[in-house]
Amino acid sequence: MNVIKTNVFDVYILEPQVFGDKRGWFMETWSTKNMEKAGLYYNFVQDNQSYSATKGTLRGLHFQKGDAAQAKLVRCGRGSVLDVAVDLRKGSPTYKKWAAVELSAENKRQLLIPRGFAHGFLTLTDDVEFLYKEDNLYIPATDRNIIWNDPEIGVNWGIQNPIVSDKDAKAPRLCESDVDFVYEVKT
Repeated sequence: MNVIKTNVFDVYILEPQVFGDKRGWFMETWSTKNMEKAGLYYNFVQDNQSYSATKGTLRGLHFQKGDAAQAKLVRCGRGSVLDVAVDLRKGSPTYKKWAAVELSAENKRQLLIPRGFAHGFLTLTDDVEFLYKEDNLYIPATDRNIIWNDPEIGVNWGIQNPIVSDKDAKAPRLCESDVDFVYEVKT
């Protein structure tokens, strides 16, 4: 597994080794042993999958608040997305900065996002299947979001009018949210 740093602290692109032959291909998408060798310690407890039918669908920016915060390992199983992680940890050197990576079924890249980040993605093709691993269970009462086009964050999605849910269309701006993440220096 190739581990690549992004422009945002603690967010990594993971490129798995893909072994192929005339039958198809195989890849290991996660190995606790190999990730710990790279200094990445996660215990994933929940897997989710979403489907988006139409190109231009935007899901995000989502996170869970407080002790229910989730680290995520995300990848695209079918189609292609622009995946975005926004650092919401006050005191972080990359606070309010974002990393954007194209994830696709073809490039097989994954994005590893720690707790304290908002996450979202824009579908770049029709018929997208998106897969998530999370290190904490989903708790509806702690579910939060921030408006996808918040000018304080300034994500360049490359689209003016994406397809969004009612919930995402009505999301607050960062300055109106109850985000409570704080950056902790690793020792």
